[in-house]
Parts: sequence; C-alpha cells; structure tokens
Amino acid sequence: MVKVGLIQMSCDVKPELNLKKAIARIGEAARKGAQIVCLQELFRSQYFCQTEDIELFKLAETIPGPTTERFCRLARQKKIVIVASLFEKRAAGIYHNTAVIINANGEITGKYRKMHIPDDPLYYEKFYFTPGDLGFQTHDTSYGKIGTLVCWDQWFPEAARLTALSGAELLFYPTAIGWLPDEKKEMNEAQHSAWETIQRAHAIANGIYVIAVNRVGHEGKLNFWGQSFVADPFGRIIAKASANKEEVLVVDCDLDKIAETRQNWPFLRDRRIDSYNALSYRFLDADPGKR
Repeated sequence: MVKVGLIQMSCDVKPELNLKKAIARIGEAARKGAQIVCLQELFRSQYFCQTEDIELFKLAETIPGPTTERFCRLARQKKIVIVASLFEKRAAGIYHNTAVIINANGEITGKYRKMHIPDDPLYYEKFYFTPGDLGFQTHDTSYGKIGTLVCWDQWFPEAARLTALSGAELLFYPTAIGWLPDEKKEMNEAQHSAWETIQRAHAIANGIYVIAVNRVGHEGKLNFWGQSFVADPFGRIIAKASANKEEVLVVDCDLDKIAETRQNWPFLRDRRIDSYNALSYRFLDADPGKR
C-alpha cells in the first residue's frame, strides 16, 4: 500500500509565494501520511503560456537549481518522494517543461521532459518549450516505480502505454488545464468529461494507477477546473478534489491490484506487437508510398 499526495493549488503572480505554499502543502501531505507527493504543472508561477513574451523566459531555472535544492532537503527531512513540474532552462534558447523526481533520500532520481507540446488558444507552449528528448521512463523510488507525463501528454495513449511498458506502477500527470472564456456550460462539461475519461482509459488499458494533479482558480483568461483525481487499475476514480478549491488529497494505492487487474484483463499479454509497425506513420494514406 502506497499513500499518494496530490497538491491542488491556486497560484500567485509571485513565484516565491507559490514555492512557499507548495512547501507548506507538501508538509501537510506528509503529516497525513503521504509517501509520494505530486505538484501541479508549472506550480511556481501562474500559467504564463497564455501569451508569447520573451520576458517570461526569466521564470525558467536549471535542474539542479534553486527549487530542486529546497525540495531535495524537504524530501530528505520528510522521507518522501516529490514530483515537481518546473520550467527548465537547459541552455540559452533551449527550455523544457520538465517534471523532476526527487527520492526520499533527497537525491534527484530522474526527470521527464514533456514530449507533446500544444499550440492552442491561450496555450502557446511551443513558443516556450522544446519537445522532450528523454523518452518515456519509469523511475525506481523508495515507495514504488513511478512514471511521469505532463498535461497535454494526457491525451496520447502511446505515451501512457510506453511508460507502463517500462515498468510504471503509478503514472503521474502534473496538469494545468481549464476552460476558455465565454464557452457554453455544455462544452465545458464535455471537455472535462473527455479529459477525465481518457485518463481513466489509460489506467484500464495498462492496469496501473493514474494520478492527475491540476491547478485551480482564475488566471488571466483561463478558469482552471481543478478536480485532481486518482484512478485505480480498473479505471475507477477512488479520490477526487473539487473544481474550485485548493486541496491536499492523500490516497491509498494498493499496488497488489495491478497484478490482480492484469491477470483478469491481460491486455499486455494479448497485444499484437507484430502488427503495430504502422503506428510509426503520421497517417495511413491509401498509397503506402506517401507515408
């Protein structure tokens, strides 16, 4: 049994205030027994990708860097694993949307650089982020094997599958997703339902726990819908936060259910890996020569 902590926060315009809040919330999760704690996507600032502004590159930092140093101390003190989403400055002109995994001994176990980068209204991430180049990985931690993807990655079954195939028992999605302004209630409900459904499907198809950690509140023109949740290997939502409040969820995840579910639903056994080569094509045109 592993206790997972989800930190659903609203964010201030001042990064230092957000970092202090995150540290306090992580401490609260640890007091509740959390062993692995995950923060939302880009928690140190408000969601800045609503505009394209070179001044905002100043928000980026190196890994290791100031934030990871503080989290490494915190992880060691609390004996917890921390998953933190950061705006990584890799080199001049090369920036990533990166999730770093810090083990309970206070050392960085690994990191994941967001692979799928959106370019949608108010989500202009291609201006800021270089696509990830570390692949889909699993990280061995003190409390289990965890994989990390980030936000837009949520919509791609290939990413979840490859992370699960690398051994992940718990798949974390630090997230910043919300409703656009002036959209109808029906569309808002449909968008949220689709977001939740596809992640539950990842849990089912791979027989793993899926943990989505979203931000909450109004920032700029976006209203972030919160509703962070945990889905078990059967796809059932076993814990869920509200749509409009900051919350710290601590959820029990029984890792034995992974084997139990996969034995009854042996999707990994029955995969036809000899027939999936076409997945490497962008689209299956009628003429194979155009692929």
